[in-house]
Formats: sequence, C-alpha cells, structure tokens
Amino acid sequence: MIRDFEISTAASASRRSFLTSAVGAAAAAPFLPGVATEAMAQSPRILKFSDHEPLGGMRTRFLKQTVFSAIARESKGRLKIEDHWDGEIAAAYDALGAVSRGTTDIGTVVPEYTAKELPLHQIFKSFIKGPFGDRQIEFFNRIYSEVDEFAEEMDRNNLVKIYFGTGYPVGFFRNAPMASLDELKGGKWRSASFWHQDFLRNAGAIPVTMEWGPEIPEALKAKTLDGLMVNIDSGYLLKIHEVAPHVLVSKDLWLGHVYILAINKAVWESLAQADKDAIGLAARKSYQTLGATMEESFDIQLQDLRKAGASVRVLTKEEVSQFESVSKYKDVQDAWADKQKNNGLPNADLILAKVRSVMDKIMA
Repeated sequence: MIRDFEISTAASASRRSFLTSAVGAAAAAPFLPGVATEAMAQSPRILKFSDHEPLGGMRTRFLKQTVFSAIARESKGRLKIEDHWDGEIAAAYDALGAVSRGTTDIGTVVPEYTAKELPLHQIFKSFIKGPFGDRQIEFFNRIYSEVDEFAEEMDRNNLVKIYFGTGYPVGFFRNAPMASLDELKGGKWRSASFWHQDFLRNAGAIPVTMEWGPEIPEALKAKTLDGLMVNIDSGYLLKIHEVAPHVLVSKDLWLGHVYILAINKAVWESLAQADKDAIGLAARKSYQTLGATMEESFDIQLQDLRKAGASVRVLTKEEVSQFESVSKYKDVQDAWADKQKNNGLPNADLILAKVRSVMDKIMA
C-alpha cells in the first residue's frame, strides 16, 4: 500500500542527520560473521525456473501469478523466481535431467515423459475414474504424504517436490459423429499414454502411436486416423476440434496427469529453514484456489469448443462406469506391476495397492 507523507523542513533535516549518523556507525562497527546487514537481506536469492510450455495457459499462468507470487510473499522477498518458458532452458523430455543436473534450479517435471526415471509415478495414469478439482488435489497430497516411495523415487533422481499442478480429464475427439464410446470399436485412436493404449485395445479400438506433429491433423483429415484420446485442455489448446469436432468428455474420466514443480536437491538443502517453510506455505495456500480455478477453466473450455462449432457431449456416470469395465484397467495395472518385478521394482504391487486404497477413499 502506498502512502503520502508531508515532511517538514525541520523533520527532513533531522532525518538526514539520523541517516548520516547511522551510516557512520555502521561503517565503524566490526564485521560479524553470519550476521546479514539490512542491505544484504534486501537482495533476494534468485531461483531459476524452467517450463516446457509457453506462458499463457491456465497451468502456466497459475504458476507465475499465484505460486511464484506466493513464494516471494511468504519468504518476505528473500526468494525470487526467474521464470523461463516454452522450453527456453529445457524441453519437456529433458526437464527432469535439467533439474537433476542443476542446469536450472527448479523445473516442471512430467512423469509421463520420464517413465524410466520415475516408474512409480506412472501408476497415477492407470485409473479410468478419478477425482477432479479440490478432490484431485487432496488425492495427490495424500499420496505424497502417506506413500513414502514416491518421495524416495524423486530423491533418487536428485529432486525434491515443492508443488504439483494437476491435469484435466480425458476427452475423446473424433473426426466423425460419435454417439457413444461403443463406437471406439474398430477405429484407429491415438494416445500418448501406454495405459490408455491398453484401455483402447480392450475397448475394441486400434491404438496408434504417433508423436505430436502436423501428421496427426493430416491423418484425421485423411481418415487414416479416427480420433484422439487426450486430456481436454490439450485438445482445446491444440485446436484438435478443427479436424475432429465430435467430442465426448466427463469430469469423472481421470487423466492422472501431474505436473511436478521439482527443485534440485542440493539447491533445496542450501536454503535456510525459513525459506523452505515459506515455499511449503506458498504451496499450501496455492492449492486452496487451484481446484476452483480448474473447475472454472474446464467449463470455459467446453463453452469455447461449442462456440467454435464442435459437438460436445458430457458422458453420464453410467457410461463412464461402463467404459471402466470394458477397459479392464485393474488387469492392466496388475500386469504392469508384475512386469516391474523384472525391472528392479519388486514391491510395485504393494505400492499399487497403496495408491488404489487412497483412490478408493477419495472416491467413496
């Protein structure tokens, strides 16, 4: 808050005299190791941050405007985030390594892009139904506080989680009218997730692996690809509806996408406890508004899709449950856990059971 002051000439002279005396006293005082001067305290520590996406979407704007502002505020200006966007420092698939090596202090790490380094984090995407908004935040908070193996997995990669962003539900974008999910059968559907590819296969579709690029909209136009199973915000931002305007979506269709704000372990350990506490408080306060922000943004995206001419239908809970059944997701999860035993994770089934337990409690 800015205030206007009227200072008399005498008061000004008195103040100058005081400041002169104070400066002289400071210059004469002996240096005391470990005691910061006021000037030093006013110089913030700069923490370099990297994100693979441009600044503009809800997630990136929330990071800058809410999370980073909260860190500066709760640290009383001792910490400042120097933000870099759109892969300026590291692309999406390189983000974990960039933070781990110290190329950047903090970065957005997406577990799906680093399945080898973060195998346990892949479990999150293995569910069909899941929470949204505040309940989704509660789910991840409980996972990270109750299941120690996830923090340990981060630690093995020289990372510390200081905040997480959450993803939007799954949407099905098709280039032809689609009355229900039964019409997945026989169609060629692209998904980046190995979990979703298995779910599509079990639903009778032909899963297709394609990296994102101009060939995807071209394939949708040419009808050599029938549709995409993708988080609704990616479909919206990438304007998939322009070539696949028939959309089925539900808030109950879980994506399980988590955007981990990770800090280099050595950098974290170098912070004073007061600054660690400030970051933790900033994260907790940011979570308080994240759920409502995502709810509002989700509704706006559906409205904008309809305004753009897309046909959007929200699936009923019964339809989502039916898809959950045909996907055989628990069988897919169990097969994954068995496979991990040969990949150095003998307790993957026990960790999966813990995550299932938390999900069941949240969804009850």
